[in-house]
Amino acid sequence: MALPININELLNGKTVEWERIEFREGWNPERTLRTICAFANDFNNWGGGYIVLGIAENNGQPVLPPKGLHLNQIDSIQQELNNICRKILPNYFPIVEPVDFQNKKILILWCPGGSNRPYKAPETLGNNPNNYYYIRRYSSTVKPNRNEERELLSMANQIPFDDQANHHYQLSDLDLTEIKTFLNEVNSDLEKEIPKLQLSEIARRMNIAEGADEYLLPKNIGLLFFAKEPQKVFPSAKIEIVTFEDEAGSSYTEKIFSGTLHRQLKSALDYLKNMVVKEKIVKNERRAEAERFFNYPYDALEEALCNSVYHRGYDNDSTIEIRIYHTKLDIISFPGPLPPLDKEKLKKNQFDVRKYRNRRIGEFLKELHLTEGRATGIPTIIKAMKMNNSPNPVFETDDDRSYFKTTLKINPKFLKVKKEEKIDRASTTQVPRKYHASTTQVPSNHPASTPQVPRKYLENNPQAVKALEYCYELRLRKEIQNYLGLLDREHFRKSILIPLIDNLLIKMLLPEKPNSPNQKYIITEKGKQLLKLLIDN
Repeated sequence: MALPININELLNGKTVEWERIEFREGWNPERTLRTICAFANDFNNWGGGYIVLGIAENNGQPVLPPKGLHLNQIDSIQQELNNICRKILPNYFPIVEPVDFQNKKILILWCPGGSNRPYKAPETLGNNPNNYYYIRRYSSTVKPNRNEERELLSMANQIPFDDQANHHYQLSDLDLTEIKTFLNEVNSDLEKEIPKLQLSEIARRMNIAEGADEYLLPKNIGLLFFAKEPQKVFPSAKIEIVTFEDEAGSSYTEKIFSGTLHRQLKSALDYLKNMVVKEKIVKNERRAEAERFFNYPYDALEEALCNSVYHRGYDNDSTIEIRIYHTKLDIISFPGPLPPLDKEKLKKNQFDVRKYRNRRIGEFLKELHLTEGRATGIPTIIKAMKMNNSPNPVFETDDDRSYFKTTLKINPKFLKVKKEEKIDRASTTQVPRKYHASTTQVPSNHPASTPQVPRKYLENNPQAVKALEYCYELRLRKEIQNYLGLLDREHFRKSILIPLIDNLLIKMLLPEKPNSPNQKYIITEKGKQLLKLLIDN
């Protein structure tokens, strides 16, 4: 059965850090057993790792093309694995999958973090061997030192919340369509096998369920990403974007994103990209090229929000908050970082050593290309702000590590431009003030492209505005209707869908098949302009 990952990206280090992959040209049972034990202990909550047999290694990198394994080797290795893994205390068995890669057979051992750590493994497979704990230190399997062993023992049965089985819900609470869509998005071969499999088999293969066959329970990671009603399970697993109209905070607008974890993250990022991030182009008479800059670089926003989704606690009642002011933007999540990261290290931008609260969320987000490697998030934010000539980001927590706040300050040149635009507006009588965008150059045909008919329709129909914002990604009719919480399909068509199409605010992906069940809708450029105009005003 296929693994729930993209094999090509795994073997090229695109979705899993090299520290979590070991390549072996041949079969070494003793060394492999120790590494399996180390991945099972998951000392840093990285999410375990992978052992790839049939591919040689050079300085931690795969040597391609692979040498591969013979079929009879694969069969004998699998049989021996079943025997030697019983020597791990308590017993632990990786998920094993033969894979065709570049016309060769290889064997991939997926070793997720175990639920019964700490684990011990024999140092050798001889008679009366000594059993030891093993952990991963960077890309090596080692015995822990005294302090590390003490910490490992303190982690006994402490499973990260996202990887815990949830005893309040059943496997039937998982949405098979969401699972299939996810596997399709990450280009996993497991998607092709879904029609032949029971939900229980799929859940076990993805490691999103745990327990005996008669009492198989979904894990929190499965419910966060694939629950039919995710906010019923995790009411506070939301992202709130609050835009303040004044510094006192007395006037503001609020946008709340809910749904499965990756869907709400994508929707919030789309909103930030299209409604918050603004570019300015300034021509310089002394240079041929114009100067281009943003109020906030999108790469920094994306990484900061993904970082918050990855590291926040999902067993508390606090949402992720994005607070947008005139001169800065704060992203706040709860609780704060785990030791050894603290307030003083944040001030000094010392992020080289980190512990991880969630070990599976980052794994899934990386498969979807929403996050980079571990310990790269904050450096990416710093780099993106620097390239945009923005002030350095500020990372903050308190003595109790009760919260984590990332502050991105607006590009100072953008504030200068806004002041100049205010002067221009005051001296302009030909163009009504409502047609000026506050932070971007306005096309000469802007008023004509946003007629009053669709504008009045949106002003009087907040559900239509909500639908328009939701359609920044391709959406099915049913998805839009469910997002709006409307039960009457005909009412939805007549009051929302048809007016948006007739006013050219959304368009069909398949205009030649208007009644197709696979028909999808997306916002038009006209829709984006009008939506931005409404928000700016």
